Amino acid sequence: MSAPLLPADGSYVELTSFGETMPEVRVVQASGTVITLSLAVADLPPANSTVTLRWAAAPRGRYALSAQVVAIDGNRVEVRFSGEPAIEQSRDYVRGGGGEPIVLLLPSEEPAQGQVHDLSEHSVRARFTDVTVRPGDDITLRIQLDDEIVSFPARATKVSSMRQQVPSRGPLQVELVAVFPEIDEHQAKIVRHYILQAQLRARRQY
Repeated sequence: MSAPLLPADGSYVELTSFGETMPEVRVVQASGTVITLSLAVADLPPANSTVTLRWAAAPRGRYALSAQVVAIDGNRVEVRFSGEPAIEQSRDYVRGGGGEPIVLLLPSEEPAQGQVHDLSEHSVRARFTDVTVRPGDDITLRIQLDDEIVSFPARATKVSSMRQQVPSRGPLQVELVAVFPEIDEHQAKIVRHYILQAQLRARRQY
């Protein structure tokens, strides 16, 4: 790979691991087929896992590159890649939303109502109450986007839970990150259109 395609030392990239995206990960060094990154210990991807890096590509897009985590030392991660970065057009990676109603469906369980934290056509982060779901579980998610309802087969990739204790013991709060392994292009277009329209509405308010 030619050097100009690699992110510059000291620049910032977006890192996606198991459906969760971290937007500002610092590049310590990029050389050959290895990129060294610095990020919070709590956000470190697992060793030997596959991650995706994205960084700006002029004029209206960004590079996307899959790589494998080959070493972890403190808060630094080395990832190794073998292919060339692909260019994604801006319209292909919109992410946004927040507050939309979402329903989680599990076999033999009652539907669980929740709320979207953020959303793209590839994954969603959402919050639920008193649900039992584990990383790796296959689930179905239905999301209300204005007048449209989209439904995705999904796989839970990260689940964290905390029970309310103050001022009294309360419900179990569950945050879930799920990816959509099989992308329906029609529904993906609905998601992209919804997010772009929401972003336009937000800009008009300023």
